[in-house]
Amino acid sequence: MRTAKLGDLEVARIGLGAMGMSHGYSGAGSDDAESVRTIHRAIELGVTLIDTAEIYGPYANEELVGRALRDRRDQVVLATKFGLVSHDGRVSGGLDSSPENIRTAVEGSLKRLGTDHIDLYYQHRVDPGTPIEDTMGALAELVNEGKIRYVGLSEAWIDTIRRAHAVHPVAALQSEYSLWTRDQEQILPLLRELGIGLVAYSPLGRGFLTGALRTPADVERLDDSDFRKNHPRFTGENFHRNLRIADQVQAVAEQVGATSAQVALAWLLANGDDIVPIPGTKRVSRVQENVAADAVTLTPEQMTTLTALPVAEGGHHTDEQMRVIER
Repeated sequence: MRTAKLGDLEVARIGLGAMGMSHGYSGAGSDDAESVRTIHRAIELGVTLIDTAEIYGPYANEELVGRALRDRRDQVVLATKFGLVSHDGRVSGGLDSSPENIRTAVEGSLKRLGTDHIDLYYQHRVDPGTPIEDTMGALAELVNEGKIRYVGLSEAWIDTIRRAHAVHPVAALQSEYSLWTRDQEQILPLLRELGIGLVAYSPLGRGFLTGALRTPADVERLDDSDFRKNHPRFTGENFHRNLRIADQVQAVAEQVGATSAQVALAWLLANGDDIVPIPGTKRVSRVQENVAADAVTLTPEQMTTLTALPVAEGGHHTDEQMRVIER
């Protein structure tokens, strides 16, 4: 697979998001053996960036990834996140990027992942109670100690990114970016000015852009633990409006001779060699499909058609979740 740069960190240009193996989606945690096989198959296909977080489970996903990488650690760029768990309980709601909390968090993640270092360590959400300079200072110390190699931010906005990067280089910003979530296009010029890569989570619109969910009844059949059942883009009139976007992606896919998922990923890849999507899956068949997007080429006309699609109706998170996303 071709590669991309996240700051000075080189990775294969399609990664793997592990969250859904343990958290958030129907069937999460129901077949760890298949999840491990999926991670192993991804590595065989050239995927290097494996993404997890302490909050996924919580903790269960890091433990799963650690087991899967027990004899493959040197083949991957391992990324995890802190800041949505307050380990001493001092902060209600979990947002805690204080230096003390980071120290506790990194030790727990290292243990669960079975490694002596984390390649890319993200602040999961910006903590308004801790100056970003203090957070970055603590992360710089961990880099100097060899416990982490590179620093990332997630769902941070322009001012925070500038202030953070002034303290210590930020290698990557991880944020939602896809055909139907385009906010990050406002930030890309800054990221490119500073040499920061963009890691795109939910690049397939949480499965919607693949055509996997065609009716409200499909959403109703999801597990009660599946957060899409209450997601603004999957409910009410928004569902029907957003279905038109998925249909147009499918039309382009038929022209290309690829799947909708591959077209959605190919569009992201064509937007820059500093953009790395991390589609999530817990199935071997899906990771094979996703990785094959590396070979899909879209014509200029197809790129224009896809770029002109409207963004999705409805917030890209619930109102409660949006309150901890900087804008």
